[in-house]
Amino acid sequence: MALSRRHFVTTALAAPLLAAAKIDSKVQGVQLGVQSYSFRDRSLDEAIVAMKEIGLGSVEMYSGHVEPKLSREELRKWRLSADLAVFKNVRKKFDTAGIDLYAYNYSFREDFTDEEIDRGFHMAKALGVKIITASSNVTTARRIDPFARKHRIRVGMHNHSNIKPNEFARPEDFAEAMKGMSEYICINLDIGHFTAANFDPVDYLDKNAARIVTLHIKDRKKNQGANLPFGEGDTPIKEVLQLLKRKKLNIPANIEYEYKGQDTVAEVRKCLDYCKRALAS
Repeated sequence: MALSRRHFVTTALAAPLLAAAKIDSKVQGVQLGVQSYSFRDRSLDEAIVAMKEIGLGSVEMYSGHVEPKLSREELRKWRLSADLAVFKNVRKKFDTAGIDLYAYNYSFREDFTDEEIDRGFHMAKALGVKIITASSNVTTARRIDPFARKHRIRVGMHNHSNIKPNEFARPEDFAEAMKGMSEYICINLDIGHFTAANFDPVDYLDKNAARIVTLHIKDRKKNQGANLPFGEGDTPIKEVLQLLKRKKLNIPANIEYEYKGQDTVAEVRKCLDYCKRALAS
């Protein structure tokens, strides 16, 4: 039977709305999401398909999903010259998939020029995000702060587990970076790395929630122990998620899949299911 003109127009108008339907991965008031680095084994388009399949509605995007693989100097040139339409198009892809692009991971380091630092904020604006996460140097914070204030974009400093000069691992490193800086210099707390460095992520989150812009959720053993499937390490994932729930903290909990598994999609799904169970009790 032939479709009426009215039916055709109604269907055509409805299609974009269906494509943009938001994926809801908020559980018990806690926003569960993912660091797209979890899908580093595939392209951005393939990663988005995987996120949709798993049911992840919030993402912090790894720079490797948009930046080309180049030498250091060639990458610097690319950053300074890349058409920002590339980043706007990335935002459209996530919007079409119904996934909220929450933050961009752009790791400012000591060897960044001021122009390269500033460019990261322009990229973030093109992506439509208000948060940048950065595996940065402690002393770089004072160079980042003026740009963060100018663009009104918060920068969450990301910690690793190895305690080294001028790197983020200890509570003191975050405190030093934020001392005398504006409220735009913040924290991206990786609870797995924090645990591996023998610090307590539950206590730290409880005391510093106002400056934490996002959490990375992974499971590691203490004493620089290995990355393990959720529930097999020493990281108090359940306690962290329960604290977010109990205190109604508006801090996304982003799964960062780093242990060795057979299939990325299956493993990230297991991580999400573990988080859901941790919040259910």
